[in-house]
Amino acid sequence: MIRYLRYVLLGLLGISLLTVALANRDTVTLQALPDNVAALLGFGWQIDLPLYAVIFASIIAGVLIGFVWEWLREHKYRAEASTKAREVSKLERELAVMRDTKPEQKDDVLALLDRRKAG
Repeated sequence: MIRYLRYVLLGLLGISLLTVALANRDTVTLQALPDNVAALLGFGWQIDLPLYAVIFASIIAGVLIGFVWEWLREHKYRAEASTKAREVSKLERELAVMRDTKPEQKDDVLALLDRRKAG
């Protein structure tokens, strides 16, 4: 059921994108600099593109910028999580060594941990 719903939503998205593209087929001129500044500097880059290409490229650029921004913003959380994972792994190895070296002596903490894992 969910698979068919996904196909319907993808079809509606495709139809809406096609409608936007057909409605905005006229070409527009994109300029790197305003005319006065381009004349002053002697550099005037420009390109003619269909408006729908400009719209779609802007949407894609915005999404990519947002993904990169979030990835950079969440770096400290990923770094902290990996540090905690390494610490947990180290403590689990130490616990295994403790269990292997002294099986005849039961520590209260180890007994609590064994009960927690069993139940």
